[in-house]
Amino acid sequence: MGTVTTFDPVTEHERARAALAAAIPRLVGLLRAVPDPDAGSGVPAWSVGDVGAHLAAVYLAYTSLVSPDEAVDWDGVLPSGGGTFVERITAMNARSVELFGGAERAKTADFVAERGETFLRVTEGLAPDAPVSAPWYGDVPFTLATVTGLMLSETLVHGLDIARGARLPWPIGDDEASLVVGQSMPTMMAAALDPARARGVSIAFDLVIEGGPRLAVVIDNGTATVTRDAPPRAYDCRIVAAPTTFLLVAFRRTPIWKAVASGRMRAGGRKPWLAMRLGRLIASP
Repeated sequence: MGTVTTFDPVTEHERARAALAAAIPRLVGLLRAVPDPDAGSGVPAWSVGDVGAHLAAVYLAYTSLVSPDEAVDWDGVLPSGGGTFVERITAMNARSVELFGGAERAKTADFVAERGETFLRVTEGLAPDAPVSAPWYGDVPFTLATVTGLMLSETLVHGLDIARGARLPWPIGDDEASLVVGQSMPTMMAAALDPARARGVSIAFDLVIEGGPRLAVVIDNGTATVTRDAPPRAYDCRIVAAPTTFLLVAFRRTPIWKAVASGRMRAGGRKPWLAMRLGRLIASP
C-alpha cells in the first residue's frame, strides 16, 4: 500500500511563497518581452494580450482577498446566478479579460509586479491554514496556502501560455510544480469534481507525485475527498507522475498520451485502466 509520508505545512508554505516571489519577476519580464500581444497563445480562445489581462485580473483578485486596501466590489464583477463550479470559473475567466482592456493592457506587467509584491508583503508571517473567502468559488473552503498555490499555478501555467504564443522560453521546474500540487490541488480537485459524471462512481486513487506530495483521491457517488498523507488503505488505481508533467496534464497543456509515452506518468494498482477516468471526473474550465 506504500509508505505514509508527512510534511510540515508551515515550511511548505514558505517554500511556495519563495517560489512565487521568484516567479513574479520572471512573469513581469516575460510580459514586457512579448513582441506581439495580438498573437495566438497557448489558450486557443485568447491572444497573448488576453492571457496577460487575465493574469492581471488574477493578481488583482487574489490580492484583494488578503488586503483590505485592495478591496473589490465583487457584486459588480462576479457573474450573476449560481451555476456549477466550472460554469462559475468559466464565466469569471471570460470577465477577467474584460477588466483590462485598451490602454490598460500596456500596463499589465507593472500591475502584476505591484500586486504580486503587495500579496507577499501583507501575507508575510500569516498561518498557511488561515481561512480566506473567495466569492467566485462559492462555498469552497479556502486557506491562505490554497490561494498562494493558486497564484503560483496561474503564474506558471499562463506564463507558459504566453511564452508559447510569443515563442519565448518559460521553464517550469519540478519543485515549483510540486508546490502547486501540494498547496492548492487538495482543495481544487475536490471542488472541481463533475458531480454528474461522478454519480454512482466509487473509485479510490493513490496519486503519487515523484519527490512531492501524495494524495488520496476518493470519489464516492458524486462527492470527492482529497487527503494529503492519508493512512494506508486499499486503492483501486495508483498514478505516479513527475511533478511538472502532472501539472501540465492536469491543466490540459500536455496530452496524457505524451506524458505516458515519455514515461513521466504511469498507472498501476489493481485497476490501472481507471487512471484515464480521473481527468474526466475532475473538471477543468
